[in-house]
Amino acid sequence: METKNYSTPSEITYTTIETGIKKAGMKYSNQFILGILAGAYIAFAAEGSNMAAFNLFAKPETYGLGKVLAGSIFGTGLMLVILAGGELFTGNTMILGGVLDGKIRFRDMLINWFFVYGGNLVGSVLLAYLMVHSGLFNSGANVLGGITIKIAAYKVGLPFMSAFYLGIMCNMLVCLAVWMAYGAKDVVGKVFAIFFPIWLFITSGFEHSVANMYYIPAGILAKANPSWVAESHLTPAALANLNWGTFVTNNLIPVTLGNIVGGSVFVIGIYWFVYIKNDTKKECVPADQSSKNAAR
Repeated sequence: METKNYSTPSEITYTTIETGIKKAGMKYSNQFILGILAGAYIAFAAEGSNMAAFNLFAKPETYGLGKVLAGSIFGTGLMLVILAGGELFTGNTMILGGVLDGKIRFRDMLINWFFVYGGNLVGSVLLAYLMVHSGLFNSGANVLGGITIKIAAYKVGLPFMSAFYLGIMCNMLVCLAVWMAYGAKDVVGKVFAIFFPIWLFITSGFEHSVANMYYIPAGILAKANPSWVAESHLTPAALANLNWGTFVTNNLIPVTLGNIVGGSVFVIGIYWFVYIKNDTKKECVPADQSSKNAAR
């Protein structure tokens, strides 16, 4: 009998909850360390996608093509997180499924978010620092440095609610990428499950809190180089608005809140309701989960 190499949505729901239980039960130090790795992996994806597309970003008529190219590279970051091992805050918003199912304490979910989010920030800012001091922002006659500053200034200039909504849509796609990767039973399947939703999210221009932990600090640090500032072609007011305070208040807070809603409500929340809460006959319980649920 042929064995399928993927799980059904109902089976993925249970897998996601069981994965969340493991994540919430991990040592705090490991949550933080693996968070650092995931932050660095996403930062690698961010800097690599900018390096590939900065010349296209610099021209309005090729900006969309630049987003397409950047999106084709950015998925590597989540592949590293899922396959190599890391803890990413945006994906961990789906731990809420275990809370809804009564298997994870709300407190433990928040603790996981705290340590993973902190680790993501450390890893992302570290990569931003290394990139600024590597000399790579001189690429393209300093245009990469200018684009890095311009991207950061755009992100801190977003209205609060725009950043919030962009965060919701972003993490719907990111968590669906993680969701489908959980459902794939081989490496190739996981890679393809991740690639297309992430490509779509970057091409669309949505906002990812952990990616922004690289994009915005990189722009803030790059402001110290006059050559890069000149290539950004930003007004003094826009440059002044790019700082650590606006990074947190104008972008990180609304985008993070949007990411939480996108992943916890619109992905795991809906699937939990359909396949567990509202499945009165429990017809979709995987065979390997039936004994566990019977003991509840």
